[in-house]
Amino acid sequence: MQTVTVIGFDGALGSAITGIIDLFRLAGVTWARINNEEPTPRFTTRLLTMDGQPFRCINGITLLPDGALSDPSCEPAENSLVMVPTIGAQISRVLETSRGLVDWLAQSSQQNDGQVRIASNCTGAFLLAEAGLLDGREATTHWGFSEQFRHRYPKVDLQPEKLVTVNEPIACAGGGMAWWDLGIYLVERYAGAQTARELAKSFVIDAGRTSQAPYSALQARRYHSDSAILRLQEWLDAHFPEPVTLQTLAALSGLTERSLIRRFKAATGDTPTGYLQVLRIESARQYLEQSRLSVDAITQRVGYEDVSSFSRLFRKHTGLAPGAYRSRFGV
Repeated sequence: MQTVTVIGFDGALGSAITGIIDLFRLAGVTWARINNEEPTPRFTTRLLTMDGQPFRCINGITLLPDGALSDPSCEPAENSLVMVPTIGAQISRVLETSRGLVDWLAQSSQQNDGQVRIASNCTGAFLLAEAGLLDGREATTHWGFSEQFRHRYPKVDLQPEKLVTVNEPIACAGGGMAWWDLGIYLVERYAGAQTARELAKSFVIDAGRTSQAPYSALQARRYHSDSAILRLQEWLDAHFPEPVTLQTLAALSGLTERSLIRRFKAATGDTPTGYLQVLRIESARQYLEQSRLSVDAITQRVGYEDVSSFSRLFRKHTGLAPGAYRSRFGV
């Protein structure tokens, strides 16, 4: 059986630990029991901390580990899987108090045999990035902390719209309960598609999700000190439904168009046109969530004229058509 090592630390999200353990331990078990068949467990799990001492999750529950990462007898085997759960407490504080874990991750096996060997859920990606394991790799994390992540780890190819990223030997899952999706994916990789499908059915998990974009809010994108770009962002906040051209923005900022594009991208991670689209899409999301205005009316209110073009753009940014988005999130 495949061994899965789940790492515990103070301030972790308890459900991301106990949930992923349940998922792996019941692969090949629950479905068999439902169908009155003999269970065939596919994974063994163990919960380890750096020192082997109990740790307190963010929900106040204290968990007892099975051993210590610092104990040579507990070191994960070369072909095992290491899971890093969500940071539930303040991220910077956990990173500061988890230097031993960060160092352990940095020294961990980097073997690449076509399998995922280290995986993180949600903000657990900060620990992998802090250890340098994500430099030059595609990764994801909770959409709400994506800007903080980008500024702290500029060498990482962050894809916050994705629910799961895989760049062997490392995988990352996005926000909150995305450990479901990561777990099902890893079960499929290690135990086969049939076992994964049966597990998803047993847990009533929608295994077809690929994006966390529908759940994200507009990122502030203002963690920078470029005063000219900040003033331009404030102007766009008030005028985004109006016709806006690059020439207009350049004139308002006092920059050439080339300098504007370069500085806007450096400050916000996006082009002026891309940022304008995000503002309009976020306004449309709010209308869809809070009003009964027609999609045609919303299209006009946020600065677009063609409904079909707007709908394609909305789907590109959120992963859902406007009508489907309203059905899921509307009042």
